[in-house]
Amino acid sequence: MTADAHLAAEFYGSARGAVTARVLRERLLAMWPAAPHEAVLGIGYAMPYLRLWRDQAARCVALTPAQMGAARWPPGMPNLSCAAEEDCLPFGDLTFDRILLVHGLEMAENARRLLREAWRVLKDDGRLLIVAPNRSGMWAYRESTPFGHGLPYSTGQLGRLLAGGLFRVERRDAALWMPPSRLRVVLRSSPLFERAGRRMMPGFAGVTLTEAVKDVYAAMPLQAVPRRRLVLAEAA
Repeated sequence: MTADAHLAAEFYGSARGAVTARVLRERLLAMWPAAPHEAVLGIGYAMPYLRLWRDQAARCVALTPAQMGAARWPPGMPNLSCAAEEDCLPFGDLTFDRILLVHGLEMAENARRLLREAWRVLKDDGRLLIVAPNRSGMWAYRESTPFGHGLPYSTGQLGRLLAGGLFRVERRDAALWMPPSRLRVVLRSSPLFERAGRRMMPGFAGVTLTEAVKDVYAAMPLQAVPRRRLVLAEAA
């Protein structure tokens, strides 16, 4: 089942969603500390995280897949969001320096086509950062959060999917060891859960963060592809 933009907005407007966004923003900022004068695209429901680079980027666009519905962003400012089919992004080739994929890959109707479109619109030296629910974590199985919808991934599954989409994994990280609970005591203790989980249960984080680059050479044939020569002979 796919979470829609309304459900995601409702989640991030809650106390639990605010803590979740804060935890993830810390990890995203560690991986991408800055994006000065770059073009940044967020696919899925990336609005709570794009604010990290909006003021310094040359262009910052949020795209929600059509099945999620449209969502205006940022509030009270000129709109920087759009909705489109995930396998036909409305951008030219080599448009973006960075693509952030949050609440997108696991909810895609065709993940391979989405990655091929991301490959197309990403510059050759660009970077893709995917936040996806971890198959071994608790968050993938709680439908009260956007991470509990769609298809969760293990790191191995995600790595193979990226390789098939002509991407090469550069770095991995993880986050959300705290339980997906609304209890205030849990939300207040989120830093403790994150520190303890990172040390003692690294494979059971709620989400994985995977940074990848375009594997340009994988898309180029190493040698000429042999072609069959067809000869038509007249009938005797």
